[in-house]
Amino acid sequence: MKKLSALFIVGIILPMMLVSFKPEKPSKPETAQYVVIAWNDLGMHCANLDFTNMCILPPYNNQKVHIIQKGSSTALPVVMPHSSGLYVTYEIPGNTYSVGKTNFWTYSQHLFGVTLAPNVGLAGFGLTGTMLNADTINYHYATGIPITAYPDAALTTSTPYQLTLIKAFNSGGSQVGSTQSVIPISHEINCVSSGCHASEMAILQAHEQVSGFNIANKPILCANCHSDNALGMPGTAGTPPFSQAVHQKHGGFINTGTIADCYKCHPGPNTQCWRDTMHSSGGVVNKCQDCHGSVSNVGNTIENGRNPWLQEPSCGASNCHGPNYAEEPGLLFRQSKGHGGLFCSTCHSSPHAILPSSRPEDNVQNIALQGFSGTLKTCTVCHGYTPAGPGPHGYNPLGIKPVNGNIPAKNQLLQNYPNPSTFMTNIPFHISKAGKVKIEILDLNGKNITTLINNNLQPGEYKEEFYTSKVTSGTYICTMNIDGKTDFIKIIVMK
Repeated sequence: MKKLSALFIVGIILPMMLVSFKPEKPSKPETAQYVVIAWNDLGMHCANLDFTNMCILPPYNNQKVHIIQKGSSTALPVVMPHSSGLYVTYEIPGNTYSVGKTNFWTYSQHLFGVTLAPNVGLAGFGLTGTMLNADTINYHYATGIPITAYPDAALTTSTPYQLTLIKAFNSGGSQVGSTQSVIPISHEINCVSSGCHASEMAILQAHEQVSGFNIANKPILCANCHSDNALGMPGTAGTPPFSQAVHQKHGGFINTGTIADCYKCHPGPNTQCWRDTMHSSGGVVNKCQDCHGSVSNVGNTIENGRNPWLQEPSCGASNCHGPNYAEEPGLLFRQSKGHGGLFCSTCHSSPHAILPSSRPEDNVQNIALQGFSGTLKTCTVCHGYTPAGPGPHGYNPLGIKPVNGNIPAKNQLLQNYPNPSTFMTNIPFHISKAGKVKIEILDLNGKNITTLINNNLQPGEYKEEFYTSKVTSGTYICTMNIDGKTDFIKIIVMK
């Protein structure tokens, strides 16, 4: 009988004890507005479908959720903590069972040393349920959801990009928000479907000369010998980690430097799990090797000390996005938090599925939240209004840039530069006292062409960008109104 690692014991027993948790009744009704944002921690989860002979990965999928109390011009948004009494449920519409779609439950005791209830995964979560709450970083989660790629109504059609339905409730049981999130799953990891190995038994038979290997002890869990950080399995001393063994073994004959190499295993030619904006935009990063190096390099770096799964390419590397987009020290993108204590994935989605994605399912949530696909960058979604100052990574939704912290003696709209302008011009202005500021561009007939600012600003010296490329040549009037008093300048556009 196999023994689970300490990580698996914690992951199985604790959630089983807590998964039925429901908060107590409230003392007063809920009036706040909430935003619910969910994501999967990986761009794709993989699992064997048939466990008769061997297991690389079991059915195991994760979902995480932030509940954000919407802010206003006088109050910041709040990422809601466990003490709020809010709780979250999850389900997968159209996919209500997994027993019979895969034979994992037949072999779970042999492989992992646990007898599982039907349709319950290794971490104690089923295909529906109530999420747990991580107190320290204010998010809800369900771990090890045992989904297969086969919906109830299409048992022979693989559907890798299904959607969850996430619902948030207050402590009185009233629903306060909902969302949908991709829960990706593929079964192309079986080593045979890609056209490489003749059979799984052929793979196992190639191990027969290894001391201590018993082919009769099927099904074989690869991680019993080859350590696997994804499973928290330590493996056998002296045996290379699973990722090292696979990449070094295969690097000699699938090392052409194309994405097809990686799709042999990282599923796959049909699933095509790498579908994010870096790949679909056709930029400098358009194949897996641009970040990870060759197939052989992935294995060789592990042999040289890299910890697979826990040490991966960094967004903040100097040859990538740079320090303004860096992960938290010592953490990966999928583990890191940023703006307001939100996970990076909250706005950008998960690795290999960075928005906008070529898969429409990935874009569903942000289209519902902000009306268009791509990074969640419409500040009003969480703030309730558009703040004037710069946000994460220096993103400035209004184009307003504080020049310095000086408090001017008076409100003043200064002359733009360059003037005349062809593409973009800067409009400097001073605010002496906090208040509502409105800056508009008018034509010579007084018709509004665009409103650049209509927000509360703190005292300071600012400049605003006006993209003159969007208007025709001519003379325009820029007005600034503060507390009923108006200042103006003339802007000349020449193309």
